[in-house]
Amino acid sequence: MAREASGSTKASRFGRAKAPKPPKDPNKPGRVAQMKQAYGFAKQVDPTITRWMVGAALLTLLVMVAIGFLVGHPWYFLILGIPLAALAAMIVMSRRTDRGAYSMIEGKPGATMAALSSIRRGGWFIEQQPIAADGRPKGQDYTNVATLYRAVGRPGVVLVAEGPSARAKKLLVEERRKVERLASGSPVHLMRVGDAESEGQSGDVEVVPVRKLASKVQRLKPVLTKEEVGVVNKRLKAMNGMRAGAGIPAGMDPTRTRVDRKGMRGR
Repeated sequence: MAREASGSTKASRFGRAKAPKPPKDPNKPGRVAQMKQAYGFAKQVDPTITRWMVGAALLTLLVMVAIGFLVGHPWYFLILGIPLAALAAMIVMSRRTDRGAYSMIEGKPGATMAALSSIRRGGWFIEQQPIAADGRPKGQDYTNVATLYRAVGRPGVVLVAEGPSARAKKLLVEERRKVERLASGSPVHLMRVGDAESEGQSGDVEVVPVRKLASKVQRLKPVLTKEEVGVVNKRLKAMNGMRAGAGIPAGMDPTRTRVDRKGMRGR
């Protein structure tokens, strides 16, 4: 009895006993399995990924060993360089996978949405489908169709178009007028997905490759407060409701293209 009393006293002193950990999900892969899946996806996207990873790891080790010889502790720096070499290989795998994934979707309908969907930070509101389109597809051929996407964040309203240059610019100009009426004072940035080197810039419309679109949007200078961003987004959402489905070609699913980032970190 005394032991039970002392045990209850300890429980009251140190708080409640810890609840048992929930059992692991057998369907969820472990860390090693996730790494294998990530490498398998990277290998599909870029067949030369192994050479790049090994080269990055060896170069990191050589640099660390060289520094070790200079300071008189080569073995210490060799051991220190092993985790750094593994980190360098993972960084190279991530960068090469990103580049390969974007090259697979470049020029396809929905590539803009796939790039914008990769933005995870900054409090952006991104429409999950085109807000407008111009042109009619020929069967399953959407090369003559221009589509328009919108993102709202602290830098203001970002309008991004893809498709034929003339139709894309027309969509951008028309949408800018509507945005300026509903959210006057909010900056409006116009971008079109394309090859800036071969096409050149088009007035106030900036031509951006799809692989650089997300980073370009995230680097825009913040102007609005978080509260103002919410107000602007609500106003533009209301405009979407008034024109739901307007201008989108029948049967078009421009959001079907995605950058498969799950493969990079394991499913």
